[in-house]
Amino acid sequence: MRVTVDMTVCESHGQCVFAAPDVFAFDDEDHLVYETAPPAALAGDVRTGALMCPARAVTITEERA
Repeated sequence: MRVTVDMTVCESHGQCVFAAPDVFAFDDEDHLVYETAPPAALAGDVRTGALMCPARAVTITEERA
């Protein structure tokens, strides 16, 4: 799984942070930071975070083995 966030679209609502706090967070300057290749165990939370994003800024790409 590869996660990307279009920072030109992101409005910092933080819904992804609530859904997957081990992957998404805000830094000290309130900028979104995220893990681009989260562990498979967090895939469900990441998908939920992407779906909850009101700006649709989060994209998930499934990597093929």
